[in-house]
Amino acid sequence: MNIDITAELQFQTARSSGSGGQNVNKVETMVEGRWNISASALITEVQKQIIFQKLSNKITSEGLLLVKSQTARTQLDNKTNVIVKINELVNLALIKKKLRIATHPNKAAKEKRIESKKRNSLIKSYRSKVNKDGY
Repeated sequence: MNIDITAELQFQTARSSGSGGQNVNKVETMVEGRWNISASALITEVQKQIIFQKLSNKITSEGLLLVKSQTARTQLDNKTNVIVKINELVNLALIKKKLRIATHPNKAAKEKRIESKKRNSLIKSYRSKVNKDGY
């Protein structure tokens, strides 16, 4: 179940920071993608709640999911990166986590654990200072 939210994205451009020579001062290559989660018609109310919970650090106070890209040299490449990133974020947030079934360690695992603890104990005992009277 992949949801493509490209149709509901709004883009804003700005000048990229960092190196790039004289071109960096003239060209707006950084692209910021915004998606209004509350107004989306592509997802259900339950899915909206899940996205608000899981992606809360990337959502503004107005309820917009923000993703920006400034790695590429062209605006078009950065726009493509934003679309891929934001779709990935939304789809990963909507994947249900599998419930862990609690199991007990078997006898071999317990013995292996105790053996490794004994080995570590022995190694650490060799690190201690030598007592002069011990010889």
